[in-house]
Amino acid sequence: MKISPSYRGIFFMLLAALGFSVMGGAAKALKGSFNAGQLVFWRNSIGLLFIVVSLLNRAPEQTGGKLLRLIFRGFMGTSAVYMLLYCILHLPLGTAMSYNLTSALFIALFTFLLFKEYEGGWVIMAVLLGFAGMLLIYKPSIHLPWYYHLAGLLSGILSAIAYITVGKLTKYYDTRVIVLSFVLTGVLVPLLFTSFRSILQLPADDILFINWRWPQQTEWWYILLMGCSALFGQYFVTKAYGADKAGIVSAISYAGIIFSIFIGMMLGDAFPDTVSLFGILLIIISGLMISLIKKKRSADAN
Repeated sequence: MKISPSYRGIFFMLLAALGFSVMGGAAKALKGSFNAGQLVFWRNSIGLLFIVVSLLNRAPEQTGGKLLRLIFRGFMGTSAVYMLLYCILHLPLGTAMSYNLTSALFIALFTFLLFKEYEGGWVIMAVLLGFAGMLLIYKPSIHLPWYYHLAGLLSGILSAIAYITVGKLTKYYDTRVIVLSFVLTGVLVPLLFTSFRSILQLPADDILFINWRWPQQTEWWYILLMGCSALFGQYFVTKAYGADKAGIVSAISYAGIIFSIFIGMMLGDAFPDTVSLFGILLIIISGLMISLIKKKRSADAN
């Protein structure tokens, strides 16, 4: 199927949203067995294996020259995943994914302040509608510890920074190399903190210091699903932000909410109530607004 260049960013982001939603469901299924640091390690170990095989099979075609920016992208992405997985383990899946999707609002803010990317009032309204729909669906609880909410907001902010950096790197690096910077960092950082814990005899915690254990029996299947779906999502989110402006593509990431609803139902969540269904409608309207605006601008350009 051939996708019009005007819609490639949207299509890639839809695939990325599906991948990340599946990853969230798999990680949630591992609650009680692993902490956030362990999930970060296994999530990225699988991705690293696939990326290395791909690069050995076909050498990257790139100009390079932005190593520090590439490393920065890796650390921002890994930090965002730490916060996201921590939230998934301690908050309802919908709430955790909702916080992560606030990255769209931070992207719109950061790209305007730093790069003067302004797509007009209608696009801003579409992003806000999508955010409002997200809140109506998940109705995040305020009766949970404040540091869970802080971790959620940090996952959105750090994701926004990582995604913006991706858009600036695609001109210099092969997509797989950009993903490699992320998954490699996501393997090395947990190993580093595990070494610190072993050397300094520190107690394990819920985020950084890992009390190492191997997956058991069916846990391997969830680990494999989490890693593969995360790699799938990471690859296509990189393609999405390289195909279009960050402020436009990020709005489509709200589709992950719809995917998460159905995944949540398969995991035992109740069918959305009337308020949640209205939120879904707002998200659909948001996506349609973005698509129509892009179509009109493409037609005007031609």
